[in-house]
Amino acid sequence: MSTDMNEHYGYDEPMVGPLDAPERRRGFHPVNVGHLVMGVAFAGMVLVWALVQGGVVADDELRWLMPIPWIAAGAAGLAATVWASRRAGEGRA
Repeated sequence: MSTDMNEHYGYDEPMVGPLDAPERRRGFHPVNVGHLVMGVAFAGMVLVWALVQGGVVADDELRWLMPIPWIAAGAAGLAATVWASRRAGEGRA
């Protein structure tokens, strides 16, 4: 049996260095706006539920409290979209 690892595993050339990993850009990764919006909406609904269960908010106040997570989620999605488009515009200039 050969002691050369390249022959043993059938490689034509010796393996050295990283395995063709793509170069990573420094900075922020792209944001999935749909995930962001649903995450903010879910966190807001949990917060509303906790406030009602904790007795901080009465049941009759839910009429104005329930839309707040959806408005916050929409604002977060809009802000992420505008921020991403501005960053993309900076790269073109």
